Amino acid sequence: MDNQRSMSLLQFMADEGLVPSPEEEEKRKNAIHKLKQIVSSWIKKVAWQHRLPKHQIAVTSATILTYGSYGLGVHSSESDIDALCVAPFFATIAEDFFVVLHHMLKRRPEVSELHCVKSAKVPLMRFKFDGISIDLPYARLRVLYVPENVDILNPFFMRNIDDTSWKSLSGVRANKRILQLVPNVENFQSMLRCLKLWAKRRGVYGTLLGYLGGVHLAVLAAYVCQRHPDATLNALIMNFFRTFAFWPWPTPVMLQEGMLPTAFDAIEPRSFMPIWLPSGPYEYCHSNITKSTFYRIRTEFLRGHNMTRDLSKPDFIWDNVFEPFPYSKRYSHFVKIYLSTTDQCELGDWVGWVKSRFRGLLGILDGVQGLCDPNPTEYVDTEKTEPNVVFYWGLQPGKNNLVDIDLVEGEFMKIIGNGYEGSPGKMELSILLASQLPKNAQFDDGTVKGRKTCWKIIDYEKKRNPVCSQHLPHCLIGHVAPSGEAECLSSGG
Repeated sequence: MDNQRSMSLLQFMADEGLVPSPEEEEKRKNAIHKLKQIVSSWIKKVAWQHRLPKHQIAVTSATILTYGSYGLGVHSSESDIDALCVAPFFATIAEDFFVVLHHMLKRRPEVSELHCVKSAKVPLMRFKFDGISIDLPYARLRVLYVPENVDILNPFFMRNIDDTSWKSLSGVRANKRILQLVPNVENFQSMLRCLKLWAKRRGVYGTLLGYLGGVHLAVLAAYVCQRHPDATLNALIMNFFRTFAFWPWPTPVMLQEGMLPTAFDAIEPRSFMPIWLPSGPYEYCHSNITKSTFYRIRTEFLRGHNMTRDLSKPDFIWDNVFEPFPYSKRYSHFVKIYLSTTDQCELGDWVGWVKSRFRGLLGILDGVQGLCDPNPTEYVDTEKTEPNVVFYWGLQPGKNNLVDIDLVEGEFMKIIGNGYEGSPGKMELSILLASQLPKNAQFDDGTVKGRKTCWKIIDYEKKRNPVCSQHLPHCLIGHVAPSGEAECLSSGG
């Protein structure tokens, strides 16, 4: 029966399209291979521009390391690729990465929609390569030669690196360590695919909304795999829900017993659900979990446990476990968050900025309402002509049963109005009854898919100033907008 349930779960995954086809896999591998070739040519060019000796130019190298869902082998056909550019110490992020490499990518026929996201916590370039979305952050090591498959867990490579490089390398290091620690990689990957679908369907996936991200689920899944090394996929899912439905939070979840801290440090008071990154002894997974989202996640863990604790029932089917969360049936009131701009090209930047500050809004609503359930799905108000994105967050009746939404909006405007570099869009909050929800807000059927925030498309036809190398003043390496704004450094047409 156990193996039958596991096989039915694997079939469910296939039916849901969670595993890419061989053709899609080959396309991704080719994209990464070509990207490595571009980076190899780039670092030779940069070494020459920095006037390195010929023998150093000959041996210097850079590489591409994948991480995230692709690096863990749990990506779907719709997933993008997180790929880290790792280069030697002499290649700067401001000039060599955001100008020289940008210039080389811009000239490639496979590359489209190339943007720079320099104000992010981890600065990166975002583009499509042969139609595949790629996020490319940057890290540099204190070496002249970066091997193609550099062992990034080796302390030698982590010595004296800058803070941006450390943050950029964190995801790669965590991925690699997780895959080393799980006893059966294939079972772990199948389990993690299932858990990501479950979290998305049940509305508890997305770090900006205070829920679980991919790295959180990866560590939790690996923890269960370590403790049940011979379990089938079916049993791993069951043990996952049983383990975390009753986990004594805020006791941290840790994969390596050898890195246990002292008793004083064992509890992380700043986090409701502390999950340690396995790449270092004192790193936690970044988390925005609030009191409300913590309650929702634990409720979903308990629901999963109740539904999977007796898998021998003849009427058990996996579809019920992955049933979309019924927002419109569960809540009678919603906060509508309406975001808009006059220009479609500016909408992605504005939505991305506001989402990065959502934890502040969650904190305000938690304080005045007691519980707020932020549905991560993004919708569009079709009755409006201006470009817009809408969120609908469920509200539980609080002590006063009424929310002064104007006061909440004013407080949140103070948060999002501080530090935004572009032209701010519109942000409006309102309260809706469940009966007032628009028909296109299909909460309960799982058909609405989340949209990855796009970033502003720069007009490359406008006037731009040339940028020359600091090391070779007569060498043109790209262009930059004359305004000097924090928009993308451009290479020209």
